[in-house]
Amino acid sequence: MPESSTMREQHDMRLLRRCHDHDDADAREEMVRRGLPLVRSLARPYARKGEQFEDVIQVGCVGLIKAIDRFDPYAGTRFVSFAAPNITGEIKRHFRDHCWAVHVPRGTQELDAKVSRAADRMAATRGNPPTPRELADELGESVADVEQAIRAGKAFRPMSLDRPVDDDARTLLDAYGSSDAGYGDAERRHLIRSAFDALDAREREVVLLRFHAGWYQREIAERIGVSQMQVSRILGQALRRMRRHVDDEEDATEAPRRPRRVDPTRRRATTRRATGPARRRPAKVAVGGVA
Repeated sequence: MPESSTMREQHDMRLLRRCHDHDDADAREEMVRRGLPLVRSLARPYARKGEQFEDVIQVGCVGLIKAIDRFDPYAGTRFVSFAAPNITGEIKRHFRDHCWAVHVPRGTQELDAKVSRAADRMAATRGNPPTPRELADELGESVADVEQAIRAGKAFRPMSLDRPVDDDARTLLDAYGSSDAGYGDAERRHLIRSAFDALDAREREVVLLRFHAGWYQREIAERIGVSQMQVSRILGQALRRMRRHVDDEEDATEAPRRPRRVDPTRRRATTRRATGPARRRPAKVAVGGVA
């Protein structure tokens, strides 16, 4: 014959007094066994949070044991009223401290739990899941906070990138794209080609022979009929012109505009002119008696 609530409470009190007064291990063990249905009922709402239900029950049993040890059987209160918040608090602490893969503020975690309960309740009443704005109106929170709590709840147990997604042993990581170095090479080729087109015919010929065909400057000089020193000057002038063209192209596409790169040889020449000794202007010579 099942116990009535009054008889159950009286029996629980007798067991709790034995635990409190005589440190009776058998009474404590029986009290834990009698409290298991309460633990199961309180742990059931947390079964869909990513943890195994039996693991949640084990955590709830820890809270039950703490409640048995802390309860004062002579205070005149019901044990169920004292044990329920202890069990629930132990489960919540477990989820807060040990189950989140990403650190989430405690306020956001608590709001996520409220949103989950409100969403289940509203979906059962209306037949369709509520929107974030409807959840915010129901809970008296802002829409931004509700949306943040929903996103945080999805981060509770992130999906593994090694999880298979089909029968071909493809993982979730295989479905994500990666950086293709070919795009950068194509952009650089286009930029160099546009800078190369800015040169005149002789500069293009010298640049092609030097950097594409791999000729020496001596061979280029013999080919175009100039000295090796002139080939070096043509190359330097062509490269500076291509560099300025590339800088102008990048400045046209970048924001904010970055400072223009200055050729170091030109900078040194400008510095020498600015800091070198002042040159005297040649005196005018009178020709035919006229100054």
